[in-house]
Amino acid sequence: MLFEVWAPRARQVALQVAGERVAMRCDPSRAGWWWATAEAADGTRYGFSLDGGPTLPDPRSPRQPEGPDGLSAVVDHSRYAWRAWPGRALPGAVLYELHIGTFTTAGTFDAAAERLPQLAQLGVTHVELMPVSSFPGMHGWGYDGVCPWAVHEPYGGPEGLKRFIDQAHGHGIGIVLDVVHNHLGPAGNHLPAYGPYFTDAHRTPWGAAINLDAPGSDEVRRYLIDSALSWLRDYRLDGLRLDAVHALCDTRPQHFLAELSTAVDQLAAEVGRPLFLIAESDLNDPATTAPREEGGHGLHAQWNDDFHHALHAALTGEAQGYYADFAADPAHALAKTLRGGFFHDGTYSTFRKRPHGRPLDRGRTPGHRLLGYAQTHDQIGNRARGDRLAARLSPGRLACAAALVLCSPFTPMLFMGEEWGARTPWPYFADHQDPDLAEAVRIGRRREFAAHGWAAEDLPDPQDPATRLRSCLDWTEPGRAPHTALLTWHRELIALRRAEPSLSTANLAATTVTTVSTATAEPSPGPGLAVVLRRGTLCVAVNLASAPAELHLGARPTEVLAAWSPIGLPESAAAPLWLPAESVAVLRCPAS
Repeated sequence: MLFEVWAPRARQVALQVAGERVAMRCDPSRAGWWWATAEAADGTRYGFSLDGGPTLPDPRSPRQPEGPDGLSAVVDHSRYAWRAWPGRALPGAVLYELHIGTFTTAGTFDAAAERLPQLAQLGVTHVELMPVSSFPGMHGWGYDGVCPWAVHEPYGGPEGLKRFIDQAHGHGIGIVLDVVHNHLGPAGNHLPAYGPYFTDAHRTPWGAAINLDAPGSDEVRRYLIDSALSWLRDYRLDGLRLDAVHALCDTRPQHFLAELSTAVDQLAAEVGRPLFLIAESDLNDPATTAPREEGGHGLHAQWNDDFHHALHAALTGEAQGYYADFAADPAHALAKTLRGGFFHDGTYSTFRKRPHGRPLDRGRTPGHRLLGYAQTHDQIGNRARGDRLAARLSPGRLACAAALVLCSPFTPMLFMGEEWGARTPWPYFADHQDPDLAEAVRIGRRREFAAHGWAAEDLPDPQDPATRLRSCLDWTEPGRAPHTALLTWHRELIALRRAEPSLSTANLAATTVTTVSTATAEPSPGPGLAVVLRRGTLCVAVNLASAPAELHLGARPTEVLAAWSPIGLPESAAAPLWLPAESVAVLRCPAS
């Protein structure tokens, strides 16, 4: 078997494999690369020693059986017998964000796979897995990964991930994996010993930046691209979600994202199935998803936090932090994001204290390139107590949120348990093995939340195993009120989205929104607001107020396709639709 490693600063490199030491040769055709051959099979332990130093794991290690600081292990990907899978493209998708460690109490791929029939019945088309790369300890969010090619062993390792993906494909569900290219975790990171993987030329919230444009960056870029291709090829994934791409500092003429999207499109052509990339970006820049031939990066979609913020402000009335701009006029913010994607499209951001973003071209940008959601791991987990919307909103308001997400022109995404209004919290948790690091994380998060007005006593200890256990979904909830009704509602809306051409179209220019500020009879969590979202021949009428709303649709609806509360149809086009408090209906409504 051939072993290779990039170590441009080393004067000598030795391969430690199955207890034997083998001197490696420098490859004259590839600067900085070393190679050796040795007998090895699936599971064989190995590592590299640089200039007589300790044996380190392989930077491209496919498996770390003893964790990030242990020896690497060979993985023979040809051993797994995959079922046939044609792939599943992003247009028309309904995504479901899932964290393996808390989706079930067991926190493994195999335990999660047992719940796949429920997701198939719900109607989701793709599961978006939070990061599963190897990180120190047992439990965490996964964004502290330090082995970008290896699967976290406590979840089930490479074979467990393959079984999960294969079973999901058997249910017709594609799998998207969240990968982190913008930083590595603070412990267990051995890349600096090998070469210039990081640069001080740029700084990120996590310290030195990944080296994408300084000397040696060709190999670093190749390292990340090869890692992405390995996930898609060796694990038969359908797509990748790229964490915080705005933190990828790159001044080279061709941006790393464009280079990555080119490589993924080429792989899709080679394997004969659709593959896609979804960015998390804070830039509100249309170039993120614009085609490469038009000067864009060519990514296939991006998360749309502006829609989340507008919806959250309308639902809850919260106005702290980045919600301030959206809460100032929630009707305008919600309407603007539903019609055009971005709220900040060159407008002034009071949170950033400067103008932010650029407008999307509604006529040329398909709505499926934006992901729309009411909740995500970030927006729940970065609250002090990790409280979900269900902790403070009525079932009716949750039903309204579901309709605005699932009937929007965007690619909708749910966070695990959202479909039944789960009330289990989901705060930040970790299992840092270094006591000093664990305490630094505690102190840092207390300071961060204190700046947002949360007291330290409100913050769960991220290192306490009980914090992770409280975050695990309670799978008895869907069988109890009001969760059962919310689960049925989500299934109904997803089925409707699949069946109705007006809802499945991604034409942003064909989406119209009318908002009405209503007087409320009693205090409610958010503003008194009613919304009429028109998608083709369908109207989605939403009343967030705590009193009934009178809505003029401009045409007489002919059919109630779905309704959270019983309603009657108007007798004429001039007559209003009376919608109960905190309720929503989807109506067939010809254009006036």
